[in-house]
Amino acid sequence: MFNMDWRITFVNERSRSQLKLIDSVEIDSTVDNLTDTAVITLPEAVMNRVFDIQKTIDRGTQLRIELGYDGNLTNEFEGFVREVTTDNKQLKILCEDALHLFRISVPDREFINTTVTEIAQWLIDQVGVTYKLKADYNVGYEKFTVSQATAFDVLMKLQSETKGNIYFDTASKTLHIHPAYVDKTGEVAYSMQDNIESSSLQWKRAEDRKVEVTIESTDSSGKVTSFTKGSTGGEKITLKRESLTPESLELIADSEIRKRSFDGFEGSFDAWLIPMVKPGFSVGLRDKDYPHKDGTYYCVSVKTTFSASGGKRTVQLGIKLS
Repeated sequence: MFNMDWRITFVNERSRSQLKLIDSVEIDSTVDNLTDTAVITLPEAVMNRVFDIQKTIDRGTQLRIELGYDGNLTNEFEGFVREVTTDNKQLKILCEDALHLFRISVPDREFINTTVTEIAQWLIDQVGVTYKLKADYNVGYEKFTVSQATAFDVLMKLQSETKGNIYFDTASKTLHIHPAYVDKTGEVAYSMQDNIESSSLQWKRAEDRKVEVTIESTDSSGKVTSFTKGSTGGEKITLKRESLTPESLELIADSEIRKRSFDGFEGSFDAWLIPMVKPGFSVGLRDKDYPHKDGTYYCVSVKTTFSASGGKRTVQLGIKLS
């Protein structure tokens, strides 16, 4: 029998502190969103004394969330407090990862014949801290406009338009930009019989996942360039973009097709805190009853919940890797 254990540490210019009690923690991490988020829920009052957490913890306070069993803790989340709210006699501390540092305004600018890499490097320069850039998804733009925006807003636009995997690694102070489902950050193994609590996974065949993707890009003069790729007779997807180079249309189409066309499982499963898994992990999935369905998948998202009733991870699978 494992005993639930946790440590949540806050650091700002005034102090360093740790929470003494919580109701629950919920961490959402996914390659499909720009930031990972965490919500720490506390009781509003204990022994008739109201918490005034905002005196010591305010917007921009750094935090680390560690969870585990019997003193064996794993670093689950690092980031910053975005907001403290009161809801139904509970206090909630809303947090986001290190991309919070990019929530600063940047000058208006119009890029001509540019790339995602050039734009991202310019954003890093504007943020004014020594960050590195690691990018291998160099989608091109004939024109890209920044107007009354934060660096965060611009990164969100890049992710929305290119469907790339954009995230910030705190430990190495590196902004990453990669094609979807390509950047692999670790490995983990699961068994249907041993360490999966419940599952909503469904087995589907590639021939039942036929998809045809059309990417349309409109330049500044209103001219539309279109590129189509995939298999006819199935789902049709059309994505509209602005001022992308012709070469970039195929990159984005390939990324969309890669997500959808394979023999394998689709959906999610629930497991415990052990083993650790994060988006970007290669998830080995084994089934003793149906070994022909064994495979390795790209982890798209992980939702981790923690409370007195236990710890759980909901793991969402992406493409089949092998």
